[in-house]
Amino acid sequence: MKRILVVEDNPDLAYGLRNNLEIEGYDVDVVEDGTQGLARARSGGPDLIILDLMLPGMDGYRVLRALRDEGRRMPILILTARGEEADKVRGLRLGADDYVTKPFGVLELLARVEALLRRTAPPGDGAGPPERFGVIEVIPASRSVLKNGKTVPLTPKEFDLLLALIHRDGAVATRMELLTEVWGYSAAVLSRTVDTHVAELRRKLEGDPAAPKHILTVRKAGYRLER
Repeated sequence: MKRILVVEDNPDLAYGLRNNLEIEGYDVDVVEDGTQGLARARSGGPDLIILDLMLPGMDGYRVLRALRDEGRRMPILILTARGEEADKVRGLRLGADDYVTKPFGVLELLARVEALLRRTAPPGDGAGPPERFGVIEVIPASRSVLKNGKTVPLTPKEFDLLLALIHRDGAVATRMELLTEVWGYSAAVLSRTVDTHVAELRRKLEGDPAAPKHILTVRKAGYRLER
């Protein structure tokens, strides 16, 4: 049984999350502030964390940064009441794997949880040989990326997105194809997730993210990777 830690200070929302996740068969632990959340994440070894950003005391950003700085790689889904894209991007840059904006539908959140758990499962033996483009080397077997020989830390979703582009050998991938393949979303789910993750990949891997040479936008179509 997969264990999920919910860090949420709104008791009604926390109750609803626990109830729906337990119905789906997850073992759920709920805490109401960032300090408790960080302590429970360290001691409880959850398979996934649902983390509100606006928490009393230690906010979600600080919890997220602390966990990633400690090398803890469990998938983290952030909840935010803010509509500003900059807040979501900040969370992704700190190491979040995905986000939902309040108010959100239960089915959407459950789909994202399921997709994160599925996509962050350990890779099998057939992970494939290393791939290279420019100064970047991608090693699927260890899920690692090197830039000029130095390790570049990617979140699990960033790595999966990069592999999805690599495996197309230069062909265009639409946003919906990437959402389905990398996040497991159905066509009913609308999201800017792909765009924000592509922006992060460019920031980490391109020499000039504003003028990328490898991770390219194809107008009105999607994205492709140029070796």
